[in-house]
Amino acid sequence: MRFVLWLLANVLAVGAAAWLFTGITLASSGENRVATLIVVGLIFGVVTAVVKPVVKFVTFPFILLTLGLLLLVINAAMLGLTSAIAGGIGLDFHVSGFWTAVAGGVVISVVLAAFEATVGRRDRD
Repeated sequence: MRFVLWLLANVLAVGAAAWLFTGITLASSGENRVATLIVVGLIFGVVTAVVKPVVKFVTFPFILLTLGLLLLVINAAMLGLTSAIAGGIGLDFHVSGFWTAVAGGVVISVVLAAFEATVGRRDRD
């Protein structure tokens, strides 16, 4: 059940970012769009679970030096990496531009935090 909630949170977060920003594009047709969104949510979740902690550990002194602003760049890089992996396996998901990735990363972080605040606590009890 926890995996399904985790996947749902990532799908909703990536979907919200794609809905808000024209620079984040998904497949154009209905069923294909949902399937692409699910796979991209899975890719994004794996990237943030595996790559992001390593990047944060390596850049920790710079995160402190920039008072945490580097975390915005790291979130954008994770979204860009997700876009590259999705494109590499033939999915129709693309993030165009650094600032779009930064804004998308912020939206994804906010949606995931809100999801964790509401659903995450009930799952632990």
